Amino acid sequence: MFGRRKRAEKQEKLPADVEAAADEAATDDAEGAGNDDAGGAARVKLPPAPRPDGPWDVSEVGKPGEGRVDLGGLFVPGVEGMELRVEVAGDAIVAATVVLRDSAVQLQAFAAPKREGIWDEIREEIAGGITKQGGVIDEIEGPLGWELRAQVPVKLPDGKGGVQVVRFIGVDGPRWFLRGVISGQGAVQPQAAGLLEQIFRDTVVVRGEAPMAPRDPIVLKLPQDAEMVPDGIQQESTEQGSRFAGGIDKLSRGPEITEIR
Repeated sequence: MFGRRKRAEKQEKLPADVEAAADEAATDDAEGAGNDDAGGAARVKLPPAPRPDGPWDVSEVGKPGEGRVDLGGLFVPGVEGMELRVEVAGDAIVAATVVLRDSAVQLQAFAAPKREGIWDEIREEIAGGITKQGGVIDEIEGPLGWELRAQVPVKLPDGKGGVQVVRFIGVDGPRWFLRGVISGQGAVQPQAAGLLEQIFRDTVVVRGEAPMAPRDPIVLKLPQDAEMVPDGIQQESTEQGSRFAGGIDKLSRGPEITEIR
């Protein structure tokens, strides 16, 4: 089942500083790298790390459509009981969210430099934005490599302040970067996120050969047999507009959102 959401510019964006940081960095990359402060050390650009367990480039998979949903720029593994939602920016579909019981993982792919990984930079930007908002960030080496585990300040439906626990994961590939945002129980209890992590690993990215600026989103499409359903309550949930940290659903199940007393 597919649900479709439009990103509302006037909705509350969570957290706003992450959006600003990511958009500013995207602009810098589009205009060209190498503009470090005169007194600062240049950032070391590292090539993408090996990916022996995925996620995969389409050139590395013989039949990417077997057992996966074809979204054009992504082939997303299908598992029993999952709901697949897509997110729209303007007229383009730019992200897919797999909801599985009380957890979810948002998948979004971006263009990247040919010989440089960008996940290290993106982690710094996300961490800086959330910290400025008063959130808490832990950078750890998890099952998928380096990730951020964040407690993000939110406003609860009753107007009180709370925190949302999320995990930011990412992997650099050949000329692409795949970002995942895990929410719900898979973020609160990472040991419960094994299936979501496997979905992320088994995702296939189709970058294409067309020229793209670094950090441009890889556009997705709907499968021909997709059944569109209204998003309902999720349409009204808070979204985060950043191209690298955006679209986190405020799932109300379990202790994902907790009140600050």
